Amino acid sequence: MIHRIIGVLRLDPETFEAIERDDTATVPAAVIVAAVALATGLGTFFTTGSIGGLVGGVLASVLGWVFWGATTYFIGSQLFGADTDMPEMLRVIGFAQVPLILSIVPVFNWIFTIVGLIWTLIASFIGIRAGLDLDNQKTAITIAIGFVVVTALRWLLPFA
Repeated sequence: MIHRIIGVLRLDPETFEAIERDDTATVPAAVIVAAVALATGLGTFFTTGSIGGLVGGVLASVLGWVFWGATTYFIGSQLFGADTDMPEMLRVIGFAQVPLILSIVPVFNWIFTIVGLIWTLIASFIGIRAGLDLDNQKTAITIAIGFVVVTALRWLLPFA
């Protein structure tokens, strides 16, 4: 798993292709999502002292991972005919969250969080492209539509 994490941090497309094809990588992806959520929550806790943010953040991150995986799977497969499945999307999106581990750094937390978010955004694009086997344009459209759907649902469902 360490070599895959390093490949994700290097934004190596071949690493994402390998993750996509590996049926045994779904549980490690879930572990990464939970670990990153915990690290992010701890970063928030160290900065604000809020334990509620820690617990809520972990739960929201895991649910968000599943929802984002389902959204990109549905859009990519239905709109563009991508030959993929939900576990493939969960794997690549889960591993793409590795750079968010930077959010645990308590000193200048916001700077590390922004760097982690940008890095994760790029990794997510590469991972979603690999998971859906689409070109850059169709991947960008899938992500844009997914972002609109997720944002709309967050507005409509305050607990989402």
